[in-house]
Amino acid sequence: MSSSTFLTPRSDTLAPAPASPGAAFRHPVALLRWLWQAYLTPGRPGRPTSQDELRWIYTAWLAAFALKMLGSSWDVSWHFKWLRDDLAPPHLLNSAGTVLVVALVVFHSYSGYGVDRRALQLMQAGIGTFLVAVPIDVLNHRINGLDITSWSPSHALLYVGTAIMLAGAIRGWWLYAAPGRLRDLVSLGLWLFFVENVLFPNQHQEYGVLSLADYRAGRTTAEPQLLDFAASQGQTPIQFMLPVPAWVHPAWLVCAGLLALVVARRTVGLRWTATTLAGVYLAYRAVTGLLLDATGFPPSVLPLMLLAGAVLVDLAVLARVPGWLAGLAVTGGVAGAAMVQSTLDVIPPWDWSALPVVAVGLAVLWGALGLLTGSSWCARWQAPVEPGRPSARDTPVTVAEGGASSR
Repeated sequence: MSSSTFLTPRSDTLAPAPASPGAAFRHPVALLRWLWQAYLTPGRPGRPTSQDELRWIYTAWLAAFALKMLGSSWDVSWHFKWLRDDLAPPHLLNSAGTVLVVALVVFHSYSGYGVDRRALQLMQAGIGTFLVAVPIDVLNHRINGLDITSWSPSHALLYVGTAIMLAGAIRGWWLYAAPGRLRDLVSLGLWLFFVENVLFPNQHQEYGVLSLADYRAGRTTAEPQLLDFAASQGQTPIQFMLPVPAWVHPAWLVCAGLLALVVARRTVGLRWTATTLAGVYLAYRAVTGLLLDATGFPPSVLPLMLLAGAVLVDLAVLARVPGWLAGLAVTGGVAGAAMVQSTLDVIPPWDWSALPVVAVGLAVLWGALGLLTGSSWCARWQAPVEPGRPSARDTPVTVAEGGASSR
């Protein structure tokens, strides 16, 4: 994107556009007024959108999910130290990202810019699910007390809503961004948020295993009021810190986390997509973990076995290994990496006897994904649905100006 231009107004009667992003953000009121006049005009999905406009729109999506991810990362560690508070700083940070997402969905819904109908429907369904889940989660905490587990039904609704809205953003960007490095980078960014959201529930065990060890060693990082409240709810330290069976962590990491990396690899198409996403995710977790630990918050285990699985996913897709066979091999590689990590450091409790079932689960899911992506239904799904696109009688819009890219 050029640093000397901002966006081109839709009408010559509007006030001049800001000369640069810096000039725009120095005068936010004028920026908002101009954006309202220039772009908040009614339209239908598929409305022609220039590449500069797409970059600004989806940069805002990246910023929104960056806020949500930072808030969520802080939130897990926060809940292993303090009692829950609706207005806790990590909740506010996450809420700031949610507000920006709501604004973007309203913008897309009203204007039709930067989305086709299916992408918009995914965005709307996702934010709708998320907003419905918020009061349910608050009510759940009011009724059930502490209930900080990542695995509660109300929290599951939050993850599902986030995943659906991210799927809409991924679809909208991939349909309309011009092929090239920028499209790949933004796609990787959106997929990073998707994978982080999928793996998020496992962080309860990754924090809990270290918090429980510290508690047993007499150096707990949890505040006394948190432990007292947990005890008053009838929860032992083990129930509080490791609330799910030992098969859950490996099953979720493999059958949900690695499957998400398989879909990302096939969608983005870059040779080392899965490895890159897993590496960046683990690097992010390491940096935020160091910052949280330095400020007195509980630390967590890094699921380094994920990186081994990601490398194997990329190699399997590159070698065109059938999904049913790749699922078995990748699970075996992850199990080996987890065993090495467990001898050198600590990992959450793993039920090793469950791994054959986990391997079969990934094999079935990966094989089904291969059948689905090769179907005529998938081909139809990938085609843009654009009620707002000009008809053949109108002036055509090239890929450089906007519209679905040819692939």
